[in-house]
Amino acid sequence: MALVSEFLGQLSLNLGAESEPKYPTVVACGNFDPEKDAARIETAIKTKGVDEKTIIDILTKRSYTQRREIAFCYERRVKKDMITALKGALKGSLESVILGLMKSTSQFDASEIRGSIKGLGTDEETLIEMVCSRSDEELQQIKQVYKEMYKAELEKDVSGDTSGDFKKLLLALVQTKREGPSSIEDQEKIDQDARALYDAGLKRRGTDVATWISIMTERSIPHLQKVFQRYNNYSPYNMQESIRKEVKGDLETSFVTLVQCFENKQLYFASRLNDGMKSKGAKEKVVTRIMVSRCEVDLMKIRTEFKKQYGKSLHQTIAEHTKGDYQAVLLSLCAGDD
Repeated sequence: MALVSEFLGQLSLNLGAESEPKYPTVVACGNFDPEKDAARIETAIKTKGVDEKTIIDILTKRSYTQRREIAFCYERRVKKDMITALKGALKGSLESVILGLMKSTSQFDASEIRGSIKGLGTDEETLIEMVCSRSDEELQQIKQVYKEMYKAELEKDVSGDTSGDFKKLLLALVQTKREGPSSIEDQEKIDQDARALYDAGLKRRGTDVATWISIMTERSIPHLQKVFQRYNNYSPYNMQESIRKEVKGDLETSFVTLVQCFENKQLYFASRLNDGMKSKGAKEKVVTRIMVSRCEVDLMKIRTEFKKQYGKSLHQTIAEHTKGDYQAVLLSLCAGDD
């Protein structure tokens, strides 16, 4: 079965070392019975008009590994692929969320990147979010999965679809050359890098983008946090303000995203969710992408940052700005009010 080999491949990936702590809202279900879940999903799909509530209740309250087990049992029972059956039964935004949950986090991320570069024209907004907000560990997994899923190299595809300094920055990130955190705080190096960022930008005419790229893609994140603080000793503007003065377009968005993620990644996602729900013609794609891709990673922490920043919970904001089955599935992934 293709499903089995895909699942085993994913298991081997998940054994890799992960240094970032997890703050998921979706966790493994305690008294898990995949046979029973598969039977309930079969009934829900066959029900006249489809029982979306049952599908949501089961698939948003199981871990990715458990969802795959349900899919195995379903396939054995029904002699039909569960993902194909769900595709036929669901539609619209609910379908996007549920099919997204049937991929692992790195498979979902890889498919979002693929969609952003292989569609009609490049969807730079998605590409920037996906590449600039992911850690080196996440990007390494995405690269491996991307190759397995599309028989293509992520670097090559990004390179073929972007240009100029924007391309150089994305490629440097995809090459995952970032140093790991050090137990020793190197004050001299912090000062050198802060000075180099200033000298490469505000201090001269034109911007030495190559210096910005090398510092921001090769230094550890704790080191960069200290560098940005020290930068304020040299510059009248903070790092984000300096970027906005020095560069424009996709390059500006990419550098700003990087700095926001270095300073507080979960706040970055919280503000993307807030903008996605409150913008005219709510950007469902952005909201779906973040809720699906972060629910088993750090959505609990995103919820905390959301409440802190906007004085209103993510749960409440979803309830106000979405409706129907889409609202139900998002609230279930959100897993509680703050």
